[in-house]
Amino acid sequence: MRGFIAGVIITILALFVIALVVAQFGYLPTSADATPPAFERKIAMSALDASMERHAPRASNPLPATDANLIDGMKLYTMNCAVCHGTLDFKASLLEHSMYPPPPQIILDPLDDPEWHIYYAIRTGVRYTGMPAWNMALKEQDLWKLTAFLSRLEKLPPAVQEEWKKAYGVSPESHKGEEHEQHGAHEHHD
Repeated sequence: MRGFIAGVIITILALFVIALVVAQFGYLPTSADATPPAFERKIAMSALDASMERHAPRASNPLPATDANLIDGMKLYTMNCAVCHGTLDFKASLLEHSMYPPPPQIILDPLDDPEWHIYYAIRTGVRYTGMPAWNMALKEQDLWKLTAFLSRLEKLPPAVQEEWKKAYGVSPESHKGEEHEQHGAHEHHD
């Protein structure tokens, strides 16, 4: 039994040393425009989801989801988020294939994460993804307005939909039910 346990420990240590050598000598690719292997995407997304579950407080939005707050959130999205996450005229971001991991195309594939999860990702950013911590650039109430907008993309009130259509020439309702190709590598979890 001691030999077996020693063998397991030695194997684990050997794998760790090999991984360290591979990393330290530059054998891991770092280009943001290459498609990563499936195991890397799975590990990264699992780690992200586990970290959110552990660290994100289950905060409730202190602002009511009024038409005015949702319209403000839509404007904040356009000014700060659309360049990476897609525009409100249902066009994918120009940066979609220029970053690794690719930013989720939120307008084409709305988030299904709870509000606290979306808020935490916006507020603190996501390390190694290019997603900045917006708490350094936006006011707290703006973070919540943006969160409210993103968490209700598929069920916006008529006045907000009308503002969207007026500003972007397309209605969010006009794209419901259409099949969009999958963008990015983000998997959404509740």
